[in-house]
Amino acid sequence: MEQLDGTPATAADLRALAFAGLGHFTTMRVESGCVRGLGLHLARLVHDSRALFDAELDLDAVRARIRLAIADEPAIVLVRVTVFDPALTLERPGADAAPRILVSPRPASTGAVAPLRLRSTRFGRETPEIKHTGLFGSLYQRRLAQRAGFDDAVFIDDAGQLSEGPTWNIGFIRGDAVVWADGDALPGITRALVGGTSEPVSLAHLPQLDAAFATSSGVGIRPIASIDGHTWETDHPVFDQLRAAYAAVPLERL
Repeated sequence: MEQLDGTPATAADLRALAFAGLGHFTTMRVESGCVRGLGLHLARLVHDSRALFDAELDLDAVRARIRLAIADEPAIVLVRVTVFDPALTLERPGADAAPRILVSPRPASTGAVAPLRLRSTRFGRETPEIKHTGLFGSLYQRRLAQRAGFDDAVFIDDAGQLSEGPTWNIGFIRGDAVVWADGDALPGITRALVGGTSEPVSLAHLPQLDAAFATSSGVGIRPIASIDGHTWETDHPVFDQLRAAYAAVPLERL
């Protein structure tokens, strides 16, 4: 059940978030009350609350709110934790903030997901170092890509480097090595857990790379079949190694 500060969220509670969209969030996959990279998710919330609201976040309260919200949910569930202050208005977003905690569970995917066919586009999220709720630009690019017959968009920053997708990071395989695109993007939690090195990757570099994949907390490792006209095999053996390494990351209890 979606809850705001531990009580069922109402339309009135969410109106300010819908109107102003001034908030930040993280999304985690919860398995029997445990999360891979929980400490990293909580650190993200703390960092972004300081950056956006000049406020400290009570992590014990965050964990308690999540436990309460998922009490009647399946054992495996996706949970989005959004931090916002409904008292901040369009006219006075600079007022002192008292952020509140919105917890939104939703069903988690448990089956295999199809490889992605991507269209590159010159785009960059505003303030990409914060995982904020301003998703219009990213989702608009996803919509345009899908209307053009692709599965999703992948962004190219002002330096001409691949950066990220609308809601995921992009990585590549070169030999047995994992290489992350070093464009202007939010470093994701799954990316941090998988490991690897970062370097600039442009469209011209794609033929030099053996495979590509997207990562997110909701899906884990998802192969990429193509970017524009360049294609890869989606059954590269390193994918199994990556999935196994990710599955082996210790779960942390909420």
